[in-house]
Amino acid sequence: MTLRPRTLLYAAVYLFCVLIAIPSCTSSHIAREQYVVPPHGETFTNSIGMEFVRIPAGSFLRHFHVKANEPGEEAYRPKVTISKPFYLGKYEVTQKQWKAVMGNNPSKFKGLLKSQHPVEMVSWDNAQEFIRRLNEAEGHNRYRLPTEAEWELAARGGTDTLFFFMENPKTWEEAEGPLDDYAWCRYRYEGGSTFAVGQKKPNPYGLYDIYGNVWELVQDRYEDLPEDREVRDYYAPAQSTDLKYAELRVFRGGGWYSFAAHCRSNSRFSIARHAMSNDTGFRLALSAE
Repeated sequence: MTLRPRTLLYAAVYLFCVLIAIPSCTSSHIAREQYVVPPHGETFTNSIGMEFVRIPAGSFLRHFHVKANEPGEEAYRPKVTISKPFYLGKYEVTQKQWKAVMGNNPSKFKGLLKSQHPVEMVSWDNAQEFIRRLNEAEGHNRYRLPTEAEWELAARGGTDTLFFFMENPKTWEEAEGPLDDYAWCRYRYEGGSTFAVGQKKPNPYGLYDIYGNVWELVQDRYEDLPEDREVRDYYAPAQSTDLKYAELRVFRGGGWYSFAAHCRSNSRFSIARHAMSNDTGFRLALSAE
């Protein structure tokens, strides 16, 4: 029997529809098996496609300004040191990756074409549950949020300026043009949404969207930063007897709704540990050993 060309075309279309309807084995769950994390190497990809960059140990000079949150004269610049290398996500955690671990997508800005947008509408506590499940699935306990100091070391990419791509500006407006190459921020994009990760240029360590897109939660409890001349492996633990800060956590780097003043290496604000926002997500860290 000879099939007509039109019949062949219908058959091909039907087969294509059947194939794309078959779900990926990692779309809603992770294979329950040991996943070995390499202790060395510049980059690697984990079981759900998350790419990590090795961040070397190092130091940076933290900016304390005479006028808070304004460029210009600095009161002093204490040295902050991270003594051990670590891995940090090349991108912010995406909606697709969140769904692979958690089985849902809480994001406000979701849709058929937004699986590669960063996940948002997740709290610090939600991020901890994501981390717990991913660690359990891969058979280790090395995933975590970065500490505030680790995040800033990585964001700076070996620089000591407010922005990793230029000398310190005299005004925030001076930074807006160059910043557009690296960050999704409010002053340029007022459509009111996140953007797919990895579309802008990376910082010197190869990290994308480290400024803008979504604010990134870190591990630390929010508190006044230490003003010592030298600080080593600084971390504010989650538990505190100080009721003023007990429920507050730090997020860094600015989001899609932020101005240039907040899309920089030393920008920091607080958020309640249970709170969620459509411009707040996170980037995953991994202990090197």
